[in-house]
Amino acid sequence: MDFASLVKVLRSGQTAEFPEDADSLEFARSLDAQDKLGHLRDQFILPTKGSLKKTALDGSIPGGGANLDAAHKAAADHDPSSPAIYLVGNSLGAQPKLVRSYLAAHLETWASIGVGGHFTDLDNSPLANWQDLAAACAAKSAPLVGASPDEVVMMNTLTANLHFMMASFYRPTARRHKIMLEWKPFPSDWYAIQSQVAWHGRDPDASMVELQPPDPSAPEYVPTAAVLAAIDAHADETALLLLPGIQYYSGQLFDMQAITAHAHARGIPAVGWDLAHAAGNVPLRLHEWDVDFAVWCTYKYLNAGPGTIAGAFVHARHGGVGAEGPGRFRPRLAGWYGGDKASRFEMARTFRPTPGAAGFQLSNPSGADLAGLAAALDVFAMTTVEDLRSKALVLTAYAEALLDGLLRAGAGRAADGTAAFRLITPRNPLERGAQLSVRLREGRLLERVGAALKKEGVVCDTRKPDVLRVAPVPMYCTFEDVCRFVHLFGAALTAGD
Repeated sequence: MDFASLVKVLRSGQTAEFPEDADSLEFARSLDAQDKLGHLRDQFILPTKGSLKKTALDGSIPGGGANLDAAHKAAADHDPSSPAIYLVGNSLGAQPKLVRSYLAAHLETWASIGVGGHFTDLDNSPLANWQDLAAACAAKSAPLVGASPDEVVMMNTLTANLHFMMASFYRPTARRHKIMLEWKPFPSDWYAIQSQVAWHGRDPDASMVELQPPDPSAPEYVPTAAVLAAIDAHADETALLLLPGIQYYSGQLFDMQAITAHAHARGIPAVGWDLAHAAGNVPLRLHEWDVDFAVWCTYKYLNAGPGTIAGAFVHARHGGVGAEGPGRFRPRLAGWYGGDKASRFEMARTFRPTPGAAGFQLSNPSGADLAGLAAALDVFAMTTVEDLRSKALVLTAYAEALLDGLLRAGAGRAADGTAAFRLITPRNPLERGAQLSVRLREGRLLERVGAALKKEGVVCDTRKPDVLRVAPVPMYCTFEDVCRFVHLFGAALTAGD
């Protein structure tokens, strides 16, 4: 089956069939040869097996971003200059090559014209002046989340933005005070929600409703029907529905459109989404889906750099600014940088926000952060979200098929017949992004396998006690990366048997 046929099957929600020789490097390379996004790998600096062992800075930059001919086909398995297998874009994306030149432009601007960089666009610079740079990045981000530029703002970090959005959208009353959330949220989300509830004088145990997986045989999966049923059960007491676009632990992609529509139909005042694992990973249509607000980071699938500036979406209907007087704009925690740009530097005591999401800003955003983000977003401009999604569907299906092959072969099976692992990410390709989560057998198997993979230059993510998260990101990962990973994973499972 050719690449286009695989995409068609997977986009219909069906399981793709791969030939018997699918686990060969030759087959993987045949898929890479059909990949029209393969050139994007050249836009990134990927770690090498040697650079991963670096213990001190030496001024060198790894050359792991080389194209397939120069990298995979010419590099020996144990050559320290050969590229690492980087499958951890769900935690930190690889570095775009443009970042270095964009940061250099930022630093040259600062050194050359100082404070004038806030207002002056320099010829040959890839960056807007600092006062306009956040808006420029918001405009570039808008297509990735399905929004208009005015509905997107780049500011703060993810959890801070979550707090600021809840300050505006979580308006508990005596009757409506509950927040509905996922069964196993990322801890920072849990802390944010719990503290917001307590801040309003409520008991978190009474006001936080967790959506639990209904089937004990699939303890990591919450089907859409279960979410809708929970909404029906709690709608009259719910002030906010706040869920992840993609669940960080299991990799499940939620049906944001159906869930948002159902919550609104049942009268829930606000629906928000944490898109940390969705932005840059899967197509989003936030405006069309009538989402009230959303937040995301930019250091995972968006590749903007560790801990860098985050993004937020506020639907256009919540961003209006009316005439003077009470109720002229949505309540929020305000700061001077959210003030109307035309009067921002007048230092008035009356706050009049910039219309749209930009009116939720508080402080001057980091120019260095925005320079890195601008570089990363310019790489996204070289392709489309739909093309990235197509490749991601095939990459994850290919990884799934090869992992299933290990299970059929009994790799790492215990003496009592217990399998070495199972996939906890949904099998339906339409219910996942670029991440597959592998739950290993109880015991110290994760520790052993993780150490073996690290030794071989495989970079992936472990979640103790027993989950390995693997994310073949379509921008810079290849089918050969996936094939080599599964070979090494299988060897690690059987080592010592």
